[in-house]
Amino acid sequence: MVFRDLIGDVLRTLWAHKLRTFLTMFGIAWGIVSIVLMVAAGEGLRKGQADQARNLGKDILIVFHGRTSLQAGGARAGREVHWEDADVVAVQAEAPDCEYEIPELERGDVRAHSSYNNASFTVTGSHPPFAYIRSLDVGEGRFYNWDDHREARRVAFLGSDAAKQLFPGRNPVGETVYLNAFPYDVIGVMAAKKQDSSYDGWDVNKIFIPFAAMRRDFPDKAPGTSGTFDQLLVTPKSVDQHEACKHQIQTVLGRRHNFDPHDKEACPIWDTVQEAKAFRQMTDGMKYFLGAVGIVTLLLVGLVVMNVMMVAVRERTREIGVRKALGAPARTILKQFFIEALLIAFISGAIGMGVAYGICFLVNLLPMPDFFAGLLATWQSGLLACGLLGIIAVVSALYPARSAASIDPIEALRYEAGG
Repeated sequence: MVFRDLIGDVLRTLWAHKLRTFLTMFGIAWGIVSIVLMVAAGEGLRKGQADQARNLGKDILIVFHGRTSLQAGGARAGREVHWEDADVVAVQAEAPDCEYEIPELERGDVRAHSSYNNASFTVTGSHPPFAYIRSLDVGEGRFYNWDDHREARRVAFLGSDAAKQLFPGRNPVGETVYLNAFPYDVIGVMAAKKQDSSYDGWDVNKIFIPFAAMRRDFPDKAPGTSGTFDQLLVTPKSVDQHEACKHQIQTVLGRRHNFDPHDKEACPIWDTVQEAKAFRQMTDGMKYFLGAVGIVTLLLVGLVVMNVMMVAVRERTREIGVRKALGAPARTILKQFFIEALLIAFISGAIGMGVAYGICFLVNLLPMPDFFAGLLATWQSGLLACGLLGIIAVVSALYPARSAASIDPIEALRYEAGG
């Protein structure tokens, strides 16, 4: 029997048992859909949360000032600690594993008004890398630069919602906004962004100005002084260096302000890198669990395929006996049942992959919550599903095919269905 005739015979056999073939193929397709969708859901959740975390900042350590809880160097516990301008210079010089170290000073009681509207916004002053560190993408105009900072220019970069409120229906760039009566030229507007976490309010509702201008017009309020600021923003040179960078910050600030570097109350740090790692571990665990559920489903489907093929062998025992009595070699019988099982597995697998990717495509057309990026079917999940399908198809087809090939023709001719 040539291969073409063998394929034709297999297809006729499958068509003759349509219901059994359909149910078997449905089970395999469902197993493939389960693997792809479960892994895609885990990947969508992971990416959605990663995007939200990136909107707060790029792997940043937010160093707040606090109050000592431990005695150190003869100094009592309970002292207030405030960061000073000289701390920035010291950290920059003594923290080689850190890339950026910039101060942030802010005031939440500034009245802002334009020729069209007025409101109260948080005004934040920092250095130019602030836009990169805090993921402030420019929608129009530009962010302030080092020349603006050195000359303490009164220039302002508006959050997207602040710009809409102060300049409704207008392009704010080139206009003037008054901050507590100080005139500031609007040089840019932030692109709208979604943000699910913050330490001082949403960026879209803020006004950003150079640190030198902030220091002059809106200095730190008591108990701070004209030389203190609110928090220090630090980024490590790489994710692997973030622990070393963190330790160096604590050591430098502890020495300068006479507190124990291990005193977390004196130097509280919001470590977004550590949070991202912990969340990544959680989502990876969930993704692997969901994938394992899909794999178990596919393995169970493989057992179903094997059982169905064993039933097919039993039902066709007399047919097999006739073929072998007419001279059909065992390898032909083996090949026919083996190809039959493989065809069922791979055709239904292809259907399952198509359905799974189609569902992902349709679901991703819908609006998604901020923390979920959609059903992201990766090529790894597709490759995993196809590889498992191939292994399961071969294993589930091999045993029934070998059983069919080993049937004794004389016993097969005596066999009565249902007997």
